[in-house]
Amino acid sequence: MFGRIKNDIQVIHKRDPAARGLWDVLLCYPGLHAVIGYRLANGLWRREWYLLARIVSHIARFFTGIEIHPAAQIGNGFFIDHGMGVVIGETTQIGDNVTIYHGVTLGGTSWKKGKRHPTLQDGVIIGAGAKVLGPLTVHANARIGSNAVVVEDVPENTTVVGVPGRVIMGMNQAPLSGSPLFPAYGQLESMPDPVAKAVMCVLEQVHHLEHRLQTLEKKEPDAAPDSQGKGP
Repeated sequence: MFGRIKNDIQVIHKRDPAARGLWDVLLCYPGLHAVIGYRLANGLWRREWYLLARIVSHIARFFTGIEIHPAAQIGNGFFIDHGMGVVIGETTQIGDNVTIYHGVTLGGTSWKKGKRHPTLQDGVIIGAGAKVLGPLTVHANARIGSNAVVVEDVPENTTVVGVPGRVIMGMNQAPLSGSPLFPAYGQLESMPDPVAKAVMCVLEQVHHLEHRLQTLEKKEPDAAPDSQGKGP
């Protein structure tokens, strides 16, 4: 457990340009404090000390504003940036080197027991305010844009935005921790709007049909009556 915590500290230091040192990360990052609380609570949960695990989890939530159920499964290199308002449900599974921002919810959509929360594979990035709901899978190196609502599986190496979430593009390369490809808030420099694109396509089609109608009207013979009131 302590090895994982040490790795979490090093990952944050490498990944966040605002981190000025390891002590800065250790003392001033609530996302790290929440993960440390989770590691302790998860160890207790796996030993079937359920009530004590929930108490530790509740204390961590009180001090950090981040709620992580102790039964969730979280891999190495997990980074919660800023963190306030993050909720991670009981049956959530998170791989290695995953990054999420404040206001993210990994929630369930069923009252039934069993798998009801998302699975995030390695390298996933979820932007601020996004909601990932249900027992879906966000595949490796996918990006979820800020405030997106995701209710279906997300393919590998793709970017999803909007409500409901829509895949807008794939990525040529997977983002690596600490590399220039790391996208703050899961956004791209030029983020297309799929709804606006659809509206533009409709407007272009309407313009094309209007042009064809005008052309056809010009080709019709003049059927207007002459000055004597008689037809042609």
